[in-house]
Amino acid sequence: MKVSSSEGQVFYDKNAFKVLNKFLKKTNPSSLFVLVDQNTEKYCLEILKYRIDFDFKVISIQAGEEFKTLDTCAYIWETLSNSGADRKSLLINLGGGVITDIGGFTASCFKRGISFIHIPTSLLGMVDAAIGGKNGVDFKNLKNQIGVIRNPEIVIIEKDFLKTLPYEQVVSGFAEMLKHGLINSKNQKYFEDCLAVERLRHVQIRHLIDESITIKQDVVSSDIEEKGLRKVLNYGHTLGHAIESFRMSKDQSKHLLHGEAIAIGLVLETYISHKMYDFSIENLKQLKSFVHKYFPFEKFSRADIDKIIQLMKYDKKNVSNQVNFVLLKSLGKPALDCVVEHDLIYKAFKYYHIVD
Repeated sequence: MKVSSSEGQVFYDKNAFKVLNKFLKKTNPSSLFVLVDQNTEKYCLEILKYRIDFDFKVISIQAGEEFKTLDTCAYIWETLSNSGADRKSLLINLGGGVITDIGGFTASCFKRGISFIHIPTSLLGMVDAAIGGKNGVDFKNLKNQIGVIRNPEIVIIEKDFLKTLPYEQVVSGFAEMLKHGLINSKNQKYFEDCLAVERLRHVQIRHLIDESITIKQDVVSSDIEEKGLRKVLNYGHTLGHAIESFRMSKDQSKHLLHGEAIAIGLVLETYISHKMYDFSIENLKQLKSFVHKYFPFEKFSRADIDKIIQLMKYDKKNVSNQVNFVLLKSLGKPALDCVVEHDLIYKAFKYYHIVD
């Protein structure tokens, strides 16, 4: 199966690696590099070696969001240079969201841009990070402050890589699927199916992943540069990213996974949507119950919330120092560029803290 558009092609079935080998044979890069982290080097690299027909050099970096930095970029660029990479070289990014983000960014900058391919190995990478052409790094614990929009040549989705993941990484990725269920205007049943994931058979869950990829691809293809509708993909992320940055700056050894922070952001911003646009209270309760059941519960003091609100000023959607939220009027019906009073944000955290 493939999803095809002007934004690149996403292949996800048993023939995906045949497509990859044909692409490499056709383009004949001068040299081939594979970017991994310590985890994907251990658990995924051998799988890749058996699936492609070309020799490659491995670039390995430390695993974790705390290493998605310009310092790591410098190491990747230095390794490429020292290994003789040129403008016709190609970089394969084998890993989760951190690898596809930083790999796409470094490839886009090296010698003013070399080709790259994403092979996401995490659920988060498959349904979100590897799709849509956003590449970048964090700066001083602030999420994705430096980056570019540039698409990979192709994206290869091999769901068997999910078997290598620890439970918390699978749950983290599911936050983005929940988001897609909330913003999806074509099939509101998708949100219900996500909530019922525990009762679904294996094949149905794999179908949910495919549909999540399609939902994001459809949004991206209509607004590549994020001038309008693509902003909806940031639902839950205004507060979610601020929470993630706050935890990173407070204690990097105990930071939240991206999806764990976004899950909290989804509850907060859905509560705000309910108060400002009368979003369904029933859907809000379903969402909060699901997040409390499957994601780590976090407690935030008033001082913590104050700092999180301050961090929102760095959000990429902001214009003229105004924090712009994406909210929902109902499932699949967004309201863009919304201004939210701080008092309502405090109330949203209070609602999140209540365990029903």
